[in-house]
Amino acid sequence: MDPIKKNPMFIYLSVLTVASTVGLQAWTTLFNNFAVEVAHLHGDDIGIIQSIREIPGFLALLAIFVIRLIPEHRLSALSILILGIGIAMTGWLPSLTGLILTTVMMSFGFHYYETTNMSLTLQYFDKQASPWVFGKLRSISAASSIVVGVFIFCMASVLDFKAIYMIIGTLIGLTAIWGFTRRPTTTETAVQRKRMIVRGRYWLFYFLTFMAGARRQIFIAFAVLLLVQKFGYSVQAVTILFVINNTINYFLSPAIGRAIIRFGERRVLTLEYSFLIGIFMAYAFTESKWLAGGLYILDHIFFNFAMAINTFFQKIGDPGDVAPTMAVGFTINHIAAVFLPAIGGYFWIIDYRIPFIAGAVMALISLSAVQLIRPISQ
Repeated sequence: MDPIKKNPMFIYLSVLTVASTVGLQAWTTLFNNFAVEVAHLHGDDIGIIQSIREIPGFLALLAIFVIRLIPEHRLSALSILILGIGIAMTGWLPSLTGLILTTVMMSFGFHYYETTNMSLTLQYFDKQASPWVFGKLRSISAASSIVVGVFIFCMASVLDFKAIYMIIGTLIGLTAIWGFTRRPTTTETAVQRKRMIVRGRYWLFYFLTFMAGARRQIFIAFAVLLLVQKFGYSVQAVTILFVINNTINYFLSPAIGRAIIRFGERRVLTLEYSFLIGIFMAYAFTESKWLAGGLYILDHIFFNFAMAINTFFQKIGDPGDVAPTMAVGFTINHIAAVFLPAIGGYFWIIDYRIPFIAGAVMALISLSAVQLIRPISQ
């Protein structure tokens, strides 16, 4: 894979992926403390902001219309610029309105970059290379998360929130400017259709994407809540799990990409969902804090297997459908974010096991669905 590392598009996406990851991780790490300690917000305010944060992901399909006006790789750089501005402004606007504004900017930047990142990877790397590229980019993302976490940990006692947000946002903005100076594209890729496309023959891709989004929401909304509420994990303990997760993923993500190339999407996704059934059921019934922490790490590792859903589309889709389908897919992936946390929260109050049992059922349904993937010629 050494020639790929010198590919202009791989270099371009690698650099912008670092900026995207740094922005999201910085926002995630700082948000709650900033909202409570500086903006003096309450739980209901924070809930509103967290819900609004998912709206740009739901609206990712609008990227189809934006690339009518600017090339897709330019939209990637523009998205990173918006992300950087949103992060840099956060420290200056410590209020509910201010945090809603900066969160929307940050989220639009992050989600639109992720949409174009997936699309450009599938367009510029063939079916044998794209799984490795996805894996390598996830590895780069994991390393970036660790670095920004260490930076914030070291600087928090020296700088205030405003300074940290400004430094990180400025660095992200400078990366976006670098992106505007690059031309990583070629004329060899298929011309992308610049309209919303929903095709019946892509139904399995849509379904797996939706189910992956639902599984993601159960993990985000309830896994850490279980660790904290039931098992009494401290902030430090959760941070240690975060570092372990990203360290493992740094080394493991490229291997998952190679596994997709060698064994195919059906086998890799079968492995993922088979394990997820057990993981979700164990979440529901374990009484061991150590096992719960181990489940959290395993759960996080299996997130990386979802790249096989996108490489599956690459094998069945029209090359000209990549950009619009990735945008539609990103929206489908976020449909569950609109309602699942609220519904799951209601059932959590009744019995915390219910969301995890539901997750196991969804994993079983997904396991059945991936058996419909047929071997496709490379």
